[in-house]
Amino acid sequence: MPALNRHALSMSLSVNNTDAILSSVKIALSEDVGTGDVSANLLDNKIINAQIIARESAIICGIDYAQTTFLALDDQIQIDWKIEEGSRVDKNQVLCHLSGTSNAIVSAERVALNFLQTLSAVATQTRFLVDKIAHTNAQLLDTRKTIPGLRIAQKQAVKCGGGVNHRMGLYDCVMLKENHIIAAGGINKAVVNAKEQYPNLDLIVEVETLDQLSEVLALEGITRALCDNFSLKELLQAVAMSAGSLPLEASGNINAETIVSVAETGVDFISTGSITKNIQAIDLSLRFS
Repeated sequence: MPALNRHALSMSLSVNNTDAILSSVKIALSEDVGTGDVSANLLDNKIINAQIIARESAIICGIDYAQTTFLALDDQIQIDWKIEEGSRVDKNQVLCHLSGTSNAIVSAERVALNFLQTLSAVATQTRFLVDKIAHTNAQLLDTRKTIPGLRIAQKQAVKCGGGVNHRMGLYDCVMLKENHIIAAGGINKAVVNAKEQYPNLDLIVEVETLDQLSEVLALEGITRALCDNFSLKELLQAVAMSAGSLPLEASGNINAETIVSVAETGVDFISTGSITKNIQAIDLSLRFS
C-alpha cells in the first residue's frame, strides 16, 4: 500500500482531528488492501471518472474520511463534492465526482464507502430523533456506545445530525454511576471525593430514584443529574423537584416511540446509545462514468 501523504491529505480536511482521521483510514486500508489489491492489479491503471451515488435519502457525514481514503492511495485523485457535510440528500443524488487512476479508486472504494455509509447512518438516525423532539427544549445526547476505533468519527456524525456530544470518554468528565456510588459508600461521599480529585471537570451523577435525586439536589458542584430508567411520571416529578436548579438528563429505553413523551416531561437532555450502535448503513455506490 502506498505511503500516506500527510501534507497533501491535511490540506483537504475541514476539521481539526486530522490525526484521528488519518489513523482510522490507515487501519481500515491496512485490513482491506493488506499486501496489495490483486483484483485492481488486473486493470490497466488508466485515468477514469467515477461518481458516488446515494441509493436512499440520508444526512451525509464522513466526507473527510472518504476523501482521506482516496487521497491516501493516490494524492493526485481529483474529488469534486456536490454536497456539504451534514447535507440532506435524496435517492439517486450524486455526492461527488472523482477523477484518477482506476487502481487507486477501486482499491479505496470499499473503505471510503464504509466510512460514508456508517457515519451517514449515525447522522441520519440522529436527525430523525432530533426532529421528533424539536418542539421541546430537550437536547439529544450520544453515549460511549460507539464502534471501537470510531468514537471521534461517530460523535462527529452525531453533531452532523443535530445532536450534542456527551463526554468523549472516561477522561474528560466525572460520571458517578450506581457502582461508583456503592463503592464510595453513598452519593455524598462519592461527590465530595470527585470534587476534591477533579475540581475542574464536569460532574454528572446518575440517580435511580426520586429520593436519590433529592439528595443530589442538596449538594453543590454537580453539573447535572442523570435520571436512569425513570417512568414518565417520575420524570415529571423530577422536573418539578429540580425547578430549573439542576439540569436533568433522561436515559434508558429511549427509542423513536418513547422519545417524544420523554422530551415533553421537560428534561433538559435525553441520551441514547441507539444513534451510534443500532444503525443501518446508508446505501451508497461508486460507479465509473
